[in-house]
Amino acid sequence: MAIPLRSEAAPGDHGAEDKGPQEQDRPRKIIHVDMDAFFASVEQRDFPELRGLPVAVGGAGGRGVVAAASYEARMFGVHSAMPSLTAKRLCPDLVFRPTRFEVYRAVSEQIRAIFHRFTELVEPLSLDEAYLDVTEDRAGIGSATGIAREIRRLIAEETQLTASAGVSYNKFLAKLASDQNKPDGLCVIRPGEGEAFVATLPVRRFHGIGPRGAEKMARLGIATGADLHAKEPDWLRAHFGSFGETLWRAARGIDHRPVRAHRIRKSIGGERTFFEDLSAPDELRDALERIIAIVWDRIADKQARGRTVTLKLKFRDFTLMTRARSLPRAIAGRAEFAALSRALLEEQLPLPMPIRLLGLTLSALDGGHEPNAAPAPPSTAQLALF
Repeated sequence: MAIPLRSEAAPGDHGAEDKGPQEQDRPRKIIHVDMDAFFASVEQRDFPELRGLPVAVGGAGGRGVVAAASYEARMFGVHSAMPSLTAKRLCPDLVFRPTRFEVYRAVSEQIRAIFHRFTELVEPLSLDEAYLDVTEDRAGIGSATGIAREIRRLIAEETQLTASAGVSYNKFLAKLASDQNKPDGLCVIRPGEGEAFVATLPVRRFHGIGPRGAEKMARLGIATGADLHAKEPDWLRAHFGSFGETLWRAARGIDHRPVRAHRIRKSIGGERTFFEDLSAPDELRDALERIIAIVWDRIADKQARGRTVTLKLKFRDFTLMTRARSLPRAIAGRAEFAALSRALLEEQLPLPMPIRLLGLTLSALDGGHEPNAAPAPPSTAQLALF
């Protein structure tokens, strides 16, 4: 059996792996905290009349997109990135609320302040989730699990919101664990348990594997992590290209990436994998409008300024095409971002074959540092218990 030679990021997070020897000798203690239905939960907190009702945050109009859905709405199949018209058909009583990013950002900063009481090694992924490295026991609690419990308690007490947390020895497993007992749950994967835990999961739970990827795996006889584990690296590379190496590691619960508390943001984007391949120009244009709305919300949330828009197309046969357009200055606003995005798509029509994925990215950002504190020198206290 040929072992993959190249280190790959775990699915859903494309940072480079840290292969330093000290990480091999001492397991990290990683917590992934994920707020439960964050935007919708903030709306239900601030407007008590919405509690218990199916709530969607986003535009309710013809080209509106669901940015977040409450758990009551999710019971009807409503989810983020869904067209609002589709969501309304699934749940006729759905209550739409406009996005209030200034409120969500303020709550997010409140939650991050709680994280920093326990560690300076905090890597936010978005407003509502973050990785924490608590290998050094700054608070003297004694275990990563105890820290996760205390963080969740403080979030509930100080924000009246619930969070789910995953605790493990690497980022990939911690993120999987945080999804395991949602909402308002805690899951711990201890050293030595990762490979067995991953084996029980459907591959659709692996971050980075979308509906179409799961369908392809099903056709190849792969339904669970155990099925994936049984495949040889060369076989995975033959069917999935370089992503096959990532899958090989994921099936074994391997991930050596550190939590990066101060990182440079190179781009902001979003993409959507479709349940059915798209080829009709009008379908493609409608899909693009929904992605424009989602990505621009993220750009506005980060108050980012960039010069380059990139269109990403993944075809039915998994071949990838990217097309970009750059300006000599920062893009002026949403209208210009949308115009450049539409022009990039129109230049490719008609497409040579249907696509399974469409994405947009803004890059060549001004500045680019994430607003996180730099890591503090580690303390001498080590966690005795996981």
